[in-house]
This record gives sequence, C-alpha cells and structure tokens, in this order.
Amino acid sequence: MRNNITEKYWSRFPDTYDKKMEYVVGKELLDEIIQELNRLPELGELVEFGCGTGIYTEAIVSKTESMFATDLSDSLLAVARKRIDDHPKVTIQKENCMATSFPSEAIDSVFMANLIHVVEGPSTLLEECYRILRKGGTLVIVTFTDKDMILWEKIKMGLRFVKSWGKPPAHTHSFSPDDLGSMMTHAGFTIETSKVLGNKTKAVYIIGQKT
Repeated sequence: MRNNITEKYWSRFPDTYDKKMEYVVGKELLDEIIQELNRLPELGELVEFGCGTGIYTEAIVSKTESMFATDLSDSLLAVARKRIDDHPKVTIQKENCMATSFPSEAIDSVFMANLIHVVEGPSTLLEECYRILRKGGTLVIVTFTDKDMILWEKIKMGLRFVKSWGKPPAHTHSFSPDDLGSMMTHAGFTIETSKVLGNKTKAVYIIGQKT
C-alpha cells in the first residue's frame, strides 16, 4: 500500500516533472549537480535508483560500462524511455529501491539523486545498496537539503514545492552531510567525498565505498 501511495504521489505530473523540479530548486543547482557527475571516475556496471524521467541518467551513463535505470513510477519510466531513446548501455526497469531484484554483490556502483530524502526508510535503502554492491563498490548520492540555507530561501523553496507538488510526504527528510555520512558509515560504507552544493538552494553530494 505504501509503495502505491509513493508511486502515485510522484507520478502525477510526468510531462512537467523536470520543469517542476527546476522551478523548486533552480536551474543553477541542477547544473552544478550535473557538473559534479561529469567529474566522476569510471563506475563499471551501475544501478540508478529513482531515475525519474532520466535527467541524471543522461549525465552519468558515459561513466558506466552499462547501467540499470530504475524507478517505482511507470509514468516517469515512460518519459525516461523516450529521453534515453534505446541507449545501448541503459536498461530501464521498474524496481522498488527498498527491495530490488538484483543479486547480492553483483553491482559495481549505485547512484541515486533526490531520492533518499523522500523515502520512508532511508536506512533500509542504504542496506539494499550495500547488499547489491560488490566489495569496494561505490555509492553516489545527491539529495536536496535545506541545511545551510538562509531562512527566507527555505520559506521560498517550501512555497514553490507546495505550489508545484502540494503537501510534501510526511516522511520527507532534510539531511546534512554529517547526518547522511553517519547513516552510510553505519550501513558499512567508508565516506570518500562529502560536501554541500549550491548557492541559494542546496544539495548534499556524498560518495561512499563498500568496505
């Protein structure tokens, strides 16, 4: 039931999803995130959780040997399929990121953008990442945050969110780098990179390695 509620919430506006995200957090932050992804090393075989419409799939695929772009929403996956246009490296499929169909210790890298702060069980999600990653595998997380934002910018971003999406899910989080780093460490990851991106609006960018 909860998965159905989550899917319905984020599936309401597939054709305007990207525009709404840009309106809420700003193009400057989205561009900075993509610039960081462009600096990543080779990531081997990668699973992307919460690919949505595929906006970050496009940015990260060049760093992979192959990748699975996954999401819970059928309508967002349909947009991603149009965007990716049968890219030879990309397999698009529906997955519940909390309990996926991937074998244990089978994947080189996991990537998720703007997902962990809206799931009900972030620790469970990190445990699933750990399970499917090979030893030494890489976890890359980008997640919007209101940490280090001035109060007025927080208020304006909140109003833009409500105007675009309505009331946010009750389990929405806002992680600082320390918050997320602590959770990742507890799940068995060693933190390699941790920083906050953005000017007026912010995102946590963190990379860990399975130990």
